[in-house]
Amino acid sequence: MSWIDIPADSPFGPDNLPLGVFRLGDEEPRVGAAIGDQIIDLAPVASAQMLDGSQLFAQPSLNDFLALGRPAWRATRGWLLELVRNTNDRDTVEPHLIPQSAVTMQLPFEVADYVDFYASEQHATNLGRLFRPDSEPLLPNWKHLPVGYHGRAGTVVPSGTDIVRPSGQRKAPDAAAPTYGPSQRLDIEVELGYVVGAPSQLGRPVSVDEFEEHVYGVVLVNDWSARDLQAWEYVPLGPFLGKSFATSISPWVVSLEALSPAAVPLPPQDPPVLPYLSGNNLNNYDITFQVFLNGHLVSSPPYRDIYWSPAQMLAHLTVNGASVRTGDLYASGTISGPDQTQRGSFIELTWGGRDPLVIDGKEHTFLQDGDQVTITATATTPTGTPLGLGEVTGTIISG
Repeated sequence: MSWIDIPADSPFGPDNLPLGVFRLGDEEPRVGAAIGDQIIDLAPVASAQMLDGSQLFAQPSLNDFLALGRPAWRATRGWLLELVRNTNDRDTVEPHLIPQSAVTMQLPFEVADYVDFYASEQHATNLGRLFRPDSEPLLPNWKHLPVGYHGRAGTVVPSGTDIVRPSGQRKAPDAAAPTYGPSQRLDIEVELGYVVGAPSQLGRPVSVDEFEEHVYGVVLVNDWSARDLQAWEYVPLGPFLGKSFATSISPWVVSLEALSPAAVPLPPQDPPVLPYLSGNNLNNYDITFQVFLNGHLVSSPPYRDIYWSPAQMLAHLTVNGASVRTGDLYASGTISGPDQTQRGSFIELTWGGRDPLVIDGKEHTFLQDGDQVTITATATTPTGTPLGLGEVTGTIISG
């Protein structure tokens, strides 16, 4: 319960309180917490209560706060919960509530590195069937390690940023040579991103059981993909220009503590994983995504059956001694379920363009200029209370 008036359908109830960075008019960007359809401007509230570290909330990114680590994150969440529940704090907080409609949301943190995994067995199977129709859909390594690639941190952009159609080499299956031009098979990838706060030491792997000591929370990710560029370039070294032009993330970072009631056991892994991928922290989350194309719901991918857990992804990312830094982002890869209405990319939804979606009598395969894609997600808790992760939106414009 909260003394703040919260709309019944709000994704941001009093148990959520995600953090983000907002700009009000010409003022400097700073940190706020979402509650209902409002934002708590945290810097003046923390200053009024003489909170240690109040200056961290006056910063234009979350990085300094994220670097503090788990004890500070836990203490801050406890403070936020008290602010919205205790009527004694109303006189302090209420003057610093700002409508979300009045602000412009910013990139919530400075991205240090970006790694994208391939953790959905259903998605990997679908793409294997599309890209390698005469071979086994899953390559021999897929169930032994979380497959991933290193992305481009400098092209991670906040929700609402227009996406310029990329150009590059593409080769039609029946063509003798590649051509150059704008991508004709522009796609989305519905993903969940994990935000690293506390850094690790170079040369020291992070174990599965240390996941929560390093990862603060999650964001929604749309890893835009040029499938024609990708298909021509990805052998033998994997994704490059077909992925690196833009990755959109949602503005609100939901903490692992807020998300914890939605934790569910990891599905069985067969064959058994190697010891460094074993541990006590092998949970997934019961999250349902929704994908809207120009306002029309086209898919609802479920996250709970993802094959590799976020703790295993982090352990594999660092097992060779690679360190993680404050602001690192790693994502799940495309989330897809077994049903056609649960696929997290248009290459799957239309089976490579063979089976177009029909919306208002018009066929859709890959993205056209002017198309807008919005991805939302809601976690389900045992009490049935929905916990929203916000949304990430982008509109395609001509290059």
